[in-house]
Amino acid sequence: MSFAQESFAAAPVRIGSEAHKTLFCQTLLGTFDPYKPAVIDWPKLDAQTRDRLVRLPIWDIAVQTEGRARLNVASYAAITADPLLRKAIELNAFEEGRHKHVLSNLVAAYGIALAPEPEYVVQGDPEWAFMVTGYSECIDSFFAFGLFESAKRSGFFPEALVDTFEPVIQEEARHILFFVNWAAWHRRTMPFWRRPFFELKVLAVWLFLIWERIGIARDVGGGVQDNNFTVTGAKSVGDDIDVAELIDICLAENTRRMNRYDRRLLRPFAVPALAQLARRFMRA
Repeated sequence: MSFAQESFAAAPVRIGSEAHKTLFCQTLLGTFDPYKPAVIDWPKLDAQTRDRLVRLPIWDIAVQTEGRARLNVASYAAITADPLLRKAIELNAFEEGRHKHVLSNLVAAYGIALAPEPEYVVQGDPEWAFMVTGYSECIDSFFAFGLFESAKRSGFFPEALVDTFEPVIQEEARHILFFVNWAAWHRRTMPFWRRPFFELKVLAVWLFLIWERIGIARDVGGGVQDNNFTVTGAKSVGDDIDVAELIDICLAENTRRMNRYDRRLLRPFAVPALAQLARRFMRA
């Protein structure tokens, strides 16, 4: 049984309460994995496997996305007054930065060339930046769970590399669990008159992310590397991959990874629900 499942095991918690805040913050803090990117022993790959890894069109934007995520999350931590919440968000920012170091070390280990990194700046106010990162990770992590498992089953990635990269994937599960509970707690604890403005901001973030991904889809045809791993990753893992099967794997992996944590915490809902809806249409 994990830390999160053992802790706060007595009474249910009311969403938006002090106990809820303590639970989702302590879950993130208590499940911290102290691995160090600099000492990761990247496994040796044969030439064919290394070529497959190098050809994945994701490395530039993956490193840049984590660089932006670290800054976005850290900017919100800096204006957070609650000490426990700030500590948890600071850890979230640290782990985003650590993901960037892991990816940077991976591409260096396997000789993958990267484009020069841009200057990272916060987009909008800190709360907006934090929400953009959080909801974006809710989308990307759901599909990354399934693609990672598909690559593992197919042998696209060797088992040693899968095991080495596993902590990063599970950290993303922790991050989106923390974020959706923060969002629920935040809307419940803000003054009533602010809630309509917050919901409009949530809607604006989703519209921004949809528009961003439409732009990404347009750029794919021009050979631009993109962070829509759902599209490029699926194609790279296998041209014959079945979309319905992939959705089933994503749903199963999302459930499996979230089951490690206290069941009183809210789970990401929107993307799994849309995936389940799409899956029902495929059966029709």
